[in-house]
Amino acid sequence: MDGKNDDSFRFEFSNSKHTSNMSLLTHLLACLFGMGSWVSINGLWVELPLMVPQIPEGWYLPSYLSVLIQMANIGPLFVTLMHRFRPGALNEATVIYVIISLGTVASFLLGFFWKETVVVVGVPRSVALFVLTFFLAAVDCTSSVTFLPFMMRLKTQYLTTYYIGEGVSGLLPALVALIQGVGVVHCMNSTQSLNHTLNSSDSSVTFDLQAQYQPANFSAEVFFFFLSAMMLVCLVAFLLLNYHPSVAREHPSGQYTNGNRMSAEQKSMMDPYQSAIQKRRSSFGTGSYSWTQVFYIFVILAWANALTNVVLPSVQSYSCLPYGNKAYHLSATMAAVANPLACFIAMFFPIRSLLLMGVLTVIGSGVGAYIMGMAVLSPCPLLADETSGGVIIVLAWILFVLTLSYVKVIIGVILRDEGHSALVWCGAVVQLGSLLGAVTTFPVVSVYNYFSSGDPCNTKCP
Repeated sequence: MDGKNDDSFRFEFSNSKHTSNMSLLTHLLACLFGMGSWVSINGLWVELPLMVPQIPEGWYLPSYLSVLIQMANIGPLFVTLMHRFRPGALNEATVIYVIISLGTVASFLLGFFWKETVVVVGVPRSVALFVLTFFLAAVDCTSSVTFLPFMMRLKTQYLTTYYIGEGVSGLLPALVALIQGVGVVHCMNSTQSLNHTLNSSDSSVTFDLQAQYQPANFSAEVFFFFLSAMMLVCLVAFLLLNYHPSVAREHPSGQYTNGNRMSAEQKSMMDPYQSAIQKRRSSFGTGSYSWTQVFYIFVILAWANALTNVVLPSVQSYSCLPYGNKAYHLSATMAAVANPLACFIAMFFPIRSLLLMGVLTVIGSGVGAYIMGMAVLSPCPLLADETSGGVIIVLAWILFVLTLSYVKVIIGVILRDEGHSALVWCGAVVQLGSLLGAVTTFPVVSVYNYFSSGDPCNTKCP
């Protein structure tokens, strides 16, 4: 009898250990899959300080890229419209294979052609860079309405892991760029002679500081090949999520019929007892939320993405550089760390309170208002010459990203429970929020030049 119990215990322990290993593998694959969602565009942004001095567009390049990225929203628009008017006609897995492969190839080609120019109306233009950037943006924007719905095939906890991967897509390129030495500036002494004439030996010599950028530890070409490798890793992870037998065991039980996924609405109809207990409050998803609450959730989602994806990143250099190059790099890197950290917290504390969501949004927006205020005051923001000023701006960026990233993850978890269609609309609203943020910010930053950067070595504040 004791022998049987021992054998049973050993079997259960072995089975539990095997399940744990399988779960860990699925978490890893979900993270790597999420990492490919925005790694290309995030990588392109952090490489700008190295690219700008070598191309004819100069510092107008960020403005052009913002417009290109928003034009690429034609991808998610097409997918959303197909889902709305011809549901089931678009094969989700096929679309994901296509966009990841396209992102891999485009990133690889950038390594060869990013500096190539073509004369357009007598002016040299980086046509190859623009075309390849458009394809990269189309890939990353479309991932918002395809990657998230695909995660419906796995259990809820893996969606949080996916968001961690999405956060890493910003962190990893930032860390590699730090190793590369992108944008590191040194102030060097330079002399200038004034009032010098041919008939007079009198001249006044002034000593000035000149900003010189440190040469990168490796080239932009190597960086773009690294981005291509990351996209390839994402493709392999997606293949394994589709075909690895261990991942198949992680599908939610009872949610597949005849090999097809059932929608949340279908499950509700097949469980009349549950439907009788829980009265539907709207026709959205499972009906758990009223239309007012759904509108509230989507407004917060659009607002959070507008702030974190476009509005505040567009003025990050103006808000941070007056405090020094170190404060700028620390804020960029630590903000990138705060994103996956928020996802990690949400994994253990997935609080779905709509009230808490609103409170965190207000806190994050308030901190964002402080950051925007410092950007407006650039090149002489509050405490510009004090160490405490740099510390505050770095902490502000961390808190801003941490709170709003947590809000975005919780909204994703909430909508995941509402069904496949809800996650498609989640991705669409993410892109809509980013688009509205870009439309608002682009004229202010790039057309009207409302913000001023100052000289990193010679700006003197009162």
